[in-house]
Amino acid sequence: MIRMSKETDYGIILLAHFAQHQKGRKRSAREMALDNALPLPMVRKVLKILAREGLLVSHRGAKGGYSLMRRSKRISVAEIIRAVEGPLAMTECVEAPGECRLESTCRMKTAWQRINDTVLQTLSRMTLSDLTDLGPGSPPPFGGNAPGLVRIQ
Repeated sequence: MIRMSKETDYGIILLAHFAQHQKGRKRSAREMALDNALPLPMVRKVLKILAREGLLVSHRGAKGGYSLMRRSKRISVAEIIRAVEGPLAMTECVEAPGECRLESTCRMKTAWQRINDTVLQTLSRMTLSDLTDLGPGSPPPFGGNAPGLVRIQ
């Protein structure tokens, strides 16, 4: 199974909250934890990562907190995942060429690279705004016609 870490999942939840509620307003880690029913220590950790990676701005002081660095339409899902997880790679040979002992004889390397590229392109085209604008009955991002997008059931 391919799965994002809990930190990445929480990062997307927190960034979506910033995008949906009073744009530009500063929010504390405590407020974000309470509003999203998430554990405060993890929220603090994730907010620090997102600020360090340039997705949030950290405001110091008694009335400090965090706010989005850019508009939600300018933050891609790929960028969020990369900020928390590091580079997106489906397999070892895509992540670190030369590290896999089977790489020189593997017939799947090109296929895995193609799969990785397709996933990365799709996540790069989808923005935080696309995620937050999906309400009940909303059409899927890209009209459901993302090139190379395959639905897994």
